[in-house]
Amino acid sequence: MNNMRLLQVLTSALLIALAPLAQAETQWLDSVAAIVDDDIILTSELDERIKSIKSNIARSGSQSPPEEQLRKEVLDLLVLENIQLQMANRYGLRIEDEELNAAVARIAASNNLTLEQFQQTVTERGGSYLAIREQISREMILQRVQMGNVNQRIQVTEQEIQNYLQSSEGKEVTSPEFHFSHILIPVSSDATDAERKQAENKANSLSAKLRKGSNIDNANDDISISDLGWRKGTALPALFQGVAAKMTDGDVSDPLQSASGFHIIKLLESRGVKQMVKQTRASHILLKPSAIRDEAQTLALAKELRQRALNGEDFGDLAKEFSEDIGSAQEGGDLGWTSPGQLVAEFQQAMDETAPGEIHPPAKSQYGWHVIKVIDRRSKDVTDDMRKQIARNALHERKYADELDIWLRKIRSEAFVDIKI
Repeated sequence: MNNMRLLQVLTSALLIALAPLAQAETQWLDSVAAIVDDDIILTSELDERIKSIKSNIARSGSQSPPEEQLRKEVLDLLVLENIQLQMANRYGLRIEDEELNAAVARIAASNNLTLEQFQQTVTERGGSYLAIREQISREMILQRVQMGNVNQRIQVTEQEIQNYLQSSEGKEVTSPEFHFSHILIPVSSDATDAERKQAENKANSLSAKLRKGSNIDNANDDISISDLGWRKGTALPALFQGVAAKMTDGDVSDPLQSASGFHIIKLLESRGVKQMVKQTRASHILLKPSAIRDEAQTLALAKELRQRALNGEDFGDLAKEFSEDIGSAQEGGDLGWTSPGQLVAEFQQAMDETAPGEIHPPAKSQYGWHVIKVIDRRSKDVTDDMRKQIARNALHERKYADELDIWLRKIRSEAFVDIKI
């Protein structure tokens, strides 16, 4: 049991033991609300959480449940949290100050506040900044315990992914997105044939100018220019949908006629249409400093191996003999095709600086010293891969809530819980 908690319990027990000698107006400092495995929940913790939840309910304008029901539900919540926090303690899970500071800064930024303004706002509202930091740390720990235990219970099969992609929901979620600018040359419903023809000629002229790179502004009253923003293909006006699917970034459409006039659209950007990624195939030799080979000696060996490869020795053979990357050593250091972001930043930068067939000077990362040989580069259409990943994430998220509920009920049933109030 936590020493501080134990001290609080002993203090409460001492007060109870001395009760016959105390005056009638004596008030207890605290009491135990529940015993949970090797820990306890104090009544003060329960009261503080109830107070916080009531405050949130009031701010939202909702109706608070009856006091007895609220107290029971909050205590159940604290019991579940306590079980998970004990698990985190056994795992040795901690949130480092740097990570916590970044999380608090993100919360401040989401409220359009600097970190200093956020602290000031909390203080002005009568809150405790340290208490908020503690609560954020607590929530981060709980989230990691849950993810670590629940994610391993979730499996998403290839067949499930294919079924999802074929469903109406999957088609909507993974459909391409377009960012268009739009020009309308309006034509009134009572326009003459000559007036309609004049508007059409103007639309053709504008379309041609845009294709040549000209910019069109709103100086002319009979031209309406707007930015349609990002829209799913299915959310575009029906008039644009067929054309949009055939356009690539920067394209300008021919004039499209509707009852309101002639429309010209320019595709500024698109997502999910054809995602080309530059990939690199590289091999490497990883050397790690150790108790028998310090940093300087490790770097010296890396330089020596690079020179040996430059002198004609087979890079793959050197990797098999010397590389300490278990995953790639037996493959001659071959990492296969990788996309930007898959490898650590230092490795990625060194690899990007190296032409195919060349060997980069030793580069250091958190894993050690790397000797990197770039084999080849290519551009690959990863649109289908991205659609599958979106589907996998959606299915995983859908299963996560169910599996989390099952897991929480399981750990609750297996824990020793003694409610004292």
